[in-house]
Amino acid sequence: MASESEPTRKALYEQAQQQEIAGRSSMNKAELAAALERQSYEETAPVATRFDTFKRLAEAVAAGEFVLRPRALTGFERRRHVRQTLREDHQTRIADGCEEADAKFDQLSDSLFSFFRGTALLFYRDMAGDDAWMPTVLALGDVHPGNFGVMPNMDNVPIFSVNDFDEAYYAPFTWDIKRGAVGFMIASETEGELKHKHRVKIVRRFVQGYLETMERLAHEGTEQDEEMRHDNAPKLIRKLFEDADEDRAEWLADDYLDETRSGFRPTKKLVPISSRRDEFQAITDRLVEENEIDVPARARVQGENGMRVKDVAIRLGQGTASLGLNRYYVLIEGPRRDGTDDMIIEYKQARRSALSGLVPPSAYEMDTLAERISHAQAVHLIRGDVFYGHVTFEGHSYLSRERAPFRDDIDLDDLSKSEWREYAHICGSVLATVHALSDESGSLDYDIEPAILNAIGPPALFAEDMVEFAVEAADRLHRDHEMFREDHARGAFEHLDWVHR
Repeated sequence: MASESEPTRKALYEQAQQQEIAGRSSMNKAELAAALERQSYEETAPVATRFDTFKRLAEAVAAGEFVLRPRALTGFERRRHVRQTLREDHQTRIADGCEEADAKFDQLSDSLFSFFRGTALLFYRDMAGDDAWMPTVLALGDVHPGNFGVMPNMDNVPIFSVNDFDEAYYAPFTWDIKRGAVGFMIASETEGELKHKHRVKIVRRFVQGYLETMERLAHEGTEQDEEMRHDNAPKLIRKLFEDADEDRAEWLADDYLDETRSGFRPTKKLVPISSRRDEFQAITDRLVEENEIDVPARARVQGENGMRVKDVAIRLGQGTASLGLNRYYVLIEGPRRDGTDDMIIEYKQARRSALSGLVPPSAYEMDTLAERISHAQAVHLIRGDVFYGHVTFEGHSYLSRERAPFRDDIDLDDLSKSEWREYAHICGSVLATVHALSDESGSLDYDIEPAILNAIGPPALFAEDMVEFAVEAADRLHRDHEMFREDHARGAFEHLDWVHR
């Protein structure tokens, strides 16, 4: 029997409810007490972070100082660096202890390409302060074969371009090329199952695509008029347009709507929260107002100016790097009001770019979460999705975008050797085009294309430098992944690095 001074389970449960401790309903009295004690400690004990340390390292490297880089570490020191960096990178997800945090680490463990995609902070800490003398562009931040694809432009016409701006940041142009080169090296190995000599050729084609297009744009200056649509795309991308083409009514009925077409259908990955419809109506109204979105007729009920929210759902299990971050789907009533022409707006939680504090110091530094991401989309896709924007709610910064029936990316495991080379060349060309827009709609105040060509120097030498970087980085990634898998199996990512007295 409990003593008078000892709290009852009901009292402990009420405290757990106030502190929003996950899983409290299924906990017994002892478990509730332990969870409350742990929560109390976590609120007072600081979590170890090396953000400022690496910011100082980046500044020292950029200033030309001779300092030890983390990429030079080996053995146990490298293992500990990988472990600490991933704990810090996924601090919120580990602290929340949600199922998606476990799924994220399982996914990184199972696939080398997923590990590459989900560990951008680790990748860029190895590059801290590099290439400070190179011209700055608005970099995509996470270039790899899976971050190019088909999406809607402002006229709801499918286009092919870069499609993920979560890590976008002003950085030396070489950072995107290096990340992309390693991405093609890894993906062609794991998804394409190609030999080393073929992977090297694919990386070289990616870099050549960039160089050729940058040189052409320096002479023609047509980057603002270039948009890859079905009518002007290479054959490989035309096939992607055709594969992605789907009737909106069928897409909604097959993937999202319930039998009455009045709301979302509950699935393992889509959890309707219809009780929050009015709340998300206010959020959507604010999104339109704050981002000055000119709502097209296809997103309005006749006679109304704004968008009418029909239903709301939580989206689970989507993404690789973003797995475990909040994501909502908002169903917007279409003009017909019969569920055949509805729209879906996605609200995706944003966080600090992996490049923040690691790029060489410049006048273009920015760190405004979702606003940074929507700025990048506006620069890189000058006629892009009109619903790309940013809004704050629940104490978090969220970006918004439309989910379209033709939003798709290429199936990497279906590409032949020759198609891998062609695809790499196309992606390199697209990357050059979006970089060239940094001085048109971005923050740069000088002509970027001639500056990049001057910095590149002899094209053949630059290309081989990028290939050599990719080979070395891919080898290091293999070693890091093996250490990560061992650590993950031992439970290394079930807790954070607390600073103890």
